[in-house]
Amino acid sequence: MSKEQDTESRRRFLKVAAGTAAAAMVVGSLPRFARAADLPAVTDADPTAKALAYVEDATKSTNAKYKKGDDCTNCQFYSGGPTGRGPCQLFPGKSVNAKGWCVSHTKKA
Repeated sequence: MSKEQDTESRRRFLKVAAGTAAAAMVVGSLPRFARAADLPAVTDADPTAKALAYVEDATKSTNAKYKKGDDCTNCQFYSGGPTGRGPCQLFPGKSVNAKGWCVSHTKKA
């Protein structure tokens, strides 16, 4: 390899390395999306939970709008799994019980 080719290879390597480092810094500074496990649970004291008559166990709801079989797992606003807890668009930054229910329940299409 000639001295010119060697110099060009080094320059190309340094450009790629600098670009990779810059990309890593940008990706590292992006906000992280919270996992359901990291979200605090909605509590009975939460004003939104009160307004929406949210209950942790859908079968214990006394609300007239509740229909047997409705729970967070089959609601369009819930994006968690079939068990445990997960995020709900109606309670941003918090998790709801997969078996919970509220008056805003809307069946997934």
